Amino acid sequence: MRADALLYPAPEGLYCPEGGFYVDPVRPVERALVTHGHSDHARPGHVNVLATRQTLDIMRLRYGDGFCANEQAVGFNEELLVNGVKVSFHPAGHVLGSAQIAIERNGTRIVVSGDYKRRPDPTCAPYVPVACDVFITEATFALPVFHHPDPLDETGKLLASLRQFPERTHLVGAYALGKAQRVIRLLRDAGYGEPIYIHGAMEKLCDYYVGQGIDLGELLPATIESSDKSAFKGAVVIGPSSAFADRWARRFNEPLPAFASGWMMVRQRAKQLGVELPLVISDHCDWPELTETIRELHPAEVWVTHGREEALVRWCQLQGIKAKPLHLVGYEDEAD
Repeated sequence: MRADALLYPAPEGLYCPEGGFYVDPVRPVERALVTHGHSDHARPGHVNVLATRQTLDIMRLRYGDGFCANEQAVGFNEELLVNGVKVSFHPAGHVLGSAQIAIERNGTRIVVSGDYKRRPDPTCAPYVPVACDVFITEATFALPVFHHPDPLDETGKLLASLRQFPERTHLVGAYALGKAQRVIRLLRDAGYGEPIYIHGAMEKLCDYYVGQGIDLGELLPATIESSDKSAFKGAVVIGPSSAFADRWARRFNEPLPAFASGWMMVRQRAKQLGVELPLVISDHCDWPELTETIRELHPAEVWVTHGREEALVRWCQLQGIKAKPLHLVGYEDEAD
């Protein structure tokens, strides 16, 4: 079967006509297969949703019980038939519950990576390569300039800053799902045993991670009941970057703004955000990891989506691999 007949871009997202389903649709549909819980991939309003148990739980935490009419949980490596099309979910290493989706019909297998990373991360199942004829890869950091440093080294920068500025509250901006919990765990694994304070927007997700067996140490709410700014002197406070622009952030003692993101490699972006301590910690693959993954899988074709598509397409072509951009819209890169 031709791959572009099995799965192709539609206004709602990637569509499998024989299976009657979409992958990570950007608007409500009858049947959605969802790779992970970030809001640009997991949206409310679908009739039927198929995803990992953890992704379904995360969608419920974020959107409420009515996020879809019917849900079906699938385990990693479990094979299901959806209207005669074989589908299976495999670990993507992006965030808790994240999955690649393999779609197979008449001897043709397509793997949709969703968002993925290859670096070790104790807060989620590690990426597993899945053999395929067509690999649909994200391209968030698909430029040769992006070589992400070791996350342990970046964590060391934060610990060094805490020692250098013990009087200042270190405000760490991090996406509420995945990045916040990973930063907390990196700090714990580096030996930081003090309480870590979290913004209210992160409490439910952190509680869920802990309930899934991921040890985050002592977490306390980052609330200031009085006008005493010294209450958080020398502490680590983690919150969404959006909260750092409002009055919430100004209540802390001599706040030192940090931000954990792969985009912190771009100095101008860090400067625009007013970040004093950029931490290059990404939940996506960098350029070497993207290209190494394609080499490892050795698919007949690579389709590239949501990111820096053209550079990776060109690299594939230079390697003798057929490749094309999909030009999907509606997928953001803030959750890096």
